[in-house]
Amino acid sequence: MQIKAKKPSWKIGSSFALKKPAKTLLKRQTKEQNPPLTMASKPAAESVQCFGRKKTAVAVTHCKRGCGQIKLNGCPIELFNPEILRFKIFEPVLLLGKHRFAGVDMRIRVNGGGNTSQVYAIRQSIAKALVAFYQKYVDEQSKKEVKDILIRYDRTLLVADPRRCEPKKFGGRGARSRFQKSYR
Repeated sequence: MQIKAKKPSWKIGSSFALKKPAKTLLKRQTKEQNPPLTMASKPAAESVQCFGRKKTAVAVTHCKRGCGQIKLNGCPIELFNPEILRFKIFEPVLLLGKHRFAGVDMRIRVNGGGNTSQVYAIRQSIAKALVAFYQKYVDEQSKKEVKDILIRYDRTLLVADPRRCEPKKFGGRGARSRFQKSYR
């Protein structure tokens, strides 16, 4: 005796096949009961994010309240190599004094460019981040003092250098130089 499988009593076009499963209704009900958390419910951390650029190097600095740590690509800034360029990075700290950096932590990420370009991008991002932090969370007077000290020493600490490498053109060895021309 052979048992035949029963065919379903509903057809593909019937209203039974078009009904939504119960799971989606359950999900919709739980979403309505538990609204998602908004940004207002989280305590806002006092932080700013600034970038510095030199040629193709870009450095991004996250500055927040802390105890004076400055980390570059996850390592303390004191371990930066090459050692000769390390003082260039410390220029904003040496100009403004350690007391201004004592209340903030800085995390810096840098990529692109060469060693020297990266150093100039890092020092610019550090200076811009401190000025932005003072403007947002400290008073306007101290921000103006910091900005004036930095600009008096070196304008590129706050203002990016727009110069870029000009691409080579045909008919010569470089962007502007041409191959020698003979008239005879």
